[in-house]
Amino acid sequence: MPAIEVEGLTVRYGDLVAVDRLDLRAEAGRILALLGPNGAGKTSTVETLEGYRRRAGGKVAVLGLDPARDHAALTRRVGVMLQRGGVYPGMGPAEALSLWAAFYPRPLDPAGLLERVGLSAVTRTPWRRLSGGEQQRLSLALALVGRPEVVFLDEPTAGVDVKGRQVIRSVIAELRDEGVCVVLTTHQLEEVERLADRVVIVDRGRVVADGTPAELVTRGAGRSIRFGAPAGIDVAGLAARLGAPVNEVDPGEYEVGAAASPATVAALTAWLAERDLPLADLRAGRERLEDVFLRLTATGGAGDGGQR
Repeated sequence: MPAIEVEGLTVRYGDLVAVDRLDLRAEAGRILALLGPNGAGKTSTVETLEGYRRRAGGKVAVLGLDPARDHAALTRRVGVMLQRGGVYPGMGPAEALSLWAAFYPRPLDPAGLLERVGLSAVTRTPWRRLSGGEQQRLSLALALVGRPEVVFLDEPTAGVDVKGRQVIRSVIAELRDEGVCVVLTTHQLEEVERLADRVVIVDRGRVVADGTPAELVTRGAGRSIRFGAPAGIDVAGLAARLGAPVNEVDPGEYEVGAAASPATVAALTAWLAERDLPLADLRAGRERLEDVFLRLTATGGAGDGGQR
């Protein structure tokens, strides 16, 4: 049985349909990234899974329980990491984590958990004096202290420095290895490519793409070639050489509207070499997850094989 199973979820705010017959599954020991633009229905979906939002229709089961009807039983088995806040400003990490631990029948050792998230040096520092990254790592520890079987992480690395992001990524990977189902919502798409086993993209309350990161970035294979080079190159001259349109989609980021054949790629690199122009990046038959996300959410997902 999946750790999370959703069929036809509908959430309404008056006449507004925030989530429209959404289907979703998440497995134990896997990291599911739930992505979407602001207002796409992500938060409403996650709050329904956590039991804090009532649905207008559909079936929802988390660990075999109904999050609304069985909320009290479920709260001891799930962890929720908020993006910001939730701790009294004068409370230090050790005190906060000990307090949270008292809510659970079999909590993790607070001292060991603080060490795991890299906060051993600031155990008595008040929340208000912690850096943004330290506050995020404490929020993660608070979500994990009860040994959750499912954990919901909202922007876990927002405002966190490089070292802190490495710590958080390591902890999330350990959770997967321990058999925990992780539901991750974030705008850090590079992080999703690093961590997620499965990605679900929602837009306008509906699923527009569902698959592994590798499946999503290769789904449009062969449609175009993307490459990086100095801004302002002669796109008309390159287009004439390749026999295909070339557009500068962003400064220094180019797209060739041709299949990613070896001949076209060879002609492209030869043209750049003749002009001593550096090639910063080349993606032939493969998109970045950001490219996929923007393409699908810009039009509401039409044309891709997800739910409509």
